Amino acid sequence: MSDTEQSELIERVRELLGGESSLREVSMFGGRSFMVNEKMVASALKGGDLLVRVDAERHDELMQAPGAWQAEMGTGRSMGPGWISVTEEAIASDEQLSWWLDIGMDYNRAVTEDQS
Repeated sequence: MSDTEQSELIERVRELLGGESSLREVSMFGGRSFMVNEKMVASALKGGDLLVRVDAERHDELMQAPGAWQAEMGTGRSMGPGWISVTEEAIASDEQLSWWLDIGMDYNRAVTEDQS
């Protein structure tokens, strides 16, 4: 993925999460991570994939979605349940990308409520 294509993905994520009052961007996981309530929702990775933080209890179910695969922190090092990577092709439309971001935000809100 070129720098221009990665910038476009970052802009798409920024636009879809733009209504969140505590949205913050951080460079991490080899890309641009989007934080809400100081917790990561998703990260636009340099390779064009999206890393999404999800409820670990939904991990197996969500792994069945097109383009979903077990996130890794380096080759062969699984990040464990609750971390899913989604291929660039599986988030090509705003509807597809929004679906994954909504799942990430559902988990983010649940964790934030638990800590209140």
